[in-house]
Amino acid sequence: MAQQQQAGSGAGLGYGFAAYGIWGLFPLYWPLLEPSGAVDILANRMTWSLVAVALILGVTRNWSWIRPLLAQPGRLALSVLAALVISVNWGVYIWGVNSGHVVETSLGYFINPLVTIAFGVLLLGERLRRAQWVAVGIGVLAVAVLTVGYGRLPWIALVLAFSFGTYGLLKKKVALGGSESLALETAAMFPFAVGLLVWLGVTGRGTLGTEGWAHTGLLMLSGLITAVPLLCFGAAAVRVPLSTLGLLQYLAPVLQFLLGITVFHEQMPPARWAGFALVWAALAVLTFDALRRLRRSRAELPAPPSGTRPEGAPADAPSASSAR
Repeated sequence: MAQQQQAGSGAGLGYGFAAYGIWGLFPLYWPLLEPSGAVDILANRMTWSLVAVALILGVTRNWSWIRPLLAQPGRLALSVLAALVISVNWGVYIWGVNSGHVVETSLGYFINPLVTIAFGVLLLGERLRRAQWVAVGIGVLAVAVLTVGYGRLPWIALVLAFSFGTYGLLKKKVALGGSESLALETAAMFPFAVGLLVWLGVTGRGTLGTEGWAHTGLLMLSGLITAVPLLCFGAAAVRVPLSTLGLLQYLAPVLQFLLGITVFHEQMPPARWAGFALVWAALAVLTFDALRRLRRSRAELPAPPSGTRPEGAPADAPSASSAR
């Protein structure tokens, strides 16, 4: 039993690294789709994501969730709202990457845990511990410093952080699995995405089928690369504790940040380094506090029966979101 649990945990870590690693490497993919604009890429991504996830659900025969959901108009409405929010997130992210703002897009996902905490206070009435207040305060100071460093409000990062935080809040209320929620959200946006593709094609602004088979194939592949890390995340979520996923989520923005500096050669003046350092300090405070509470929770668990091992208690580590 212990060996099986260790094997499952190891596989879960592998799936987690795969999910966040793919998300972190996304900035390498979107430039391959040029000369497609951000709107064109977004419409293709939404369209082909539905095709990909429908094929996956068909292979796994996972359709039983649809009928109960159709009988709950409130959850359906929240899912449609989530689809709109994630469309904004995707569109801004794609535009940011292809416009030379990879480092700033990474900042958005670094800030996201702080936004999630703020939402908990403002919308859910949660009470913050001292360490969380300190982290949020450092985060606000970081945004002020980065505003000076950029010479403007880092709006790309803020839109990504707040849209993804809102998306996570809506997904929590809908309570659907990763592939199921992606299917529902892309289905909600599918008519608009196809209509947009038709309009882009008629006006000569679309690139699907006009830039050669290789380019068309890459546009269609955007659906698969959206679905695959989501499936890996789902496989990881059932095998490793939430606290582990909370730490793994930093892999994606770290990779994005490194790509922005080393591959895309974006400038990092001292003020920006100072702002990022403050963000990382805030995340360090959050992580330390979450790990301390996790150890305390485990210490308070009753002793397990002989031959068994206590499962990792979920901690309130920074939330691990499941879409990017």
